[in-house]
Amino acid sequence: MPILSVRHRTVYRYRRPVAFGEHRIMFRPRDSYDQRLIAATLDITPEPAALRWLFDVFGNCVAVATFDTRAESLTFACGITLDHTPEHAPVFPLAPHATHYPFGYGAEDMPDLARSIERQWPDPRHEVDAWARSFLPPQGRVPTQELLAAMTRSVRANFTYLARSEKGVQDPLTTLRTKLGSCRDFAVLMMEGVRALGMAARFVSGYLYNPRNDRARHVGGGSTHAWLQVYLPGAGWVEFDPTNGIVGNRDLIRVAVSRDPAQAVPLHGSFFGLASDDLGMRVDVDVVELPADGPAARTVQGPETSLAR
Repeated sequence: MPILSVRHRTVYRYRRPVAFGEHRIMFRPRDSYDQRLIAATLDITPEPAALRWLFDVFGNCVAVATFDTRAESLTFACGITLDHTPEHAPVFPLAPHATHYPFGYGAEDMPDLARSIERQWPDPRHEVDAWARSFLPPQGRVPTQELLAAMTRSVRANFTYLARSEKGVQDPLTTLRTKLGSCRDFAVLMMEGVRALGMAARFVSGYLYNPRNDRARHVGGGSTHAWLQVYLPGAGWVEFDPTNGIVGNRDLIRVAVSRDPAQAVPLHGSFFGLASDDLGMRVDVDVVELPADGPAARTVQGPETSLAR
């Protein structure tokens, strides 16, 4: 059960002092049986006029900051320490009827899962459907875990990770056709594939732990990360990271879950000024394991990322 430390810093810069609108911040991890939050700090410069906390419709912890001053920069710095329990070889205790696909959800679960089963993106030529069904055998049933693991690892093996600075998520059809995308693009593609098979899926935003900054092990570190969860009877919501072929929660620090990626943006706000005043933003995320004694070794250093606001 490693103790992990996360340092997340986002800086907005402007050509001249500007005023700021409300900002919604989702940096604080979800406290759960597999990740226990030990400490969390949030420093904002300039200091907000007010800072309040709330839980959104998904139970994510959200901070809302308002400002009454102007500045040439706006900085959000979060420090997190948590006890993380990884599943190195996850074996999900599925309900007997769900061990093989296809399976159905119970009547008591369907009202709550229905929106997570609905497709969110158009697929007029059924390309995503065909991709999802390519993992099914010609006849008979397939073990559910094997099906989802094969889909997850296929993205890792056959698609190329590309960090994108643009806002939002790429159309899943573009991701499928080009086989290029960011972590959020791969997550949404697999979500749509899982939904095409009638399973419930939701988006996850958080952090990626990559020991020794090992690109042979993981890609997508140095900034916030995205993956998905699939609801499996008997096991509940289970993590799948198609960017890195991870099945289970190993190296994944969960911060927010949502039906749609737009509902789990780590930081969202506005400023009052000219469009030309915006000089972009920089995001840096470090995730380290704290040893039992002695200082932490730096394991993930994110490159400077310049993003349009």
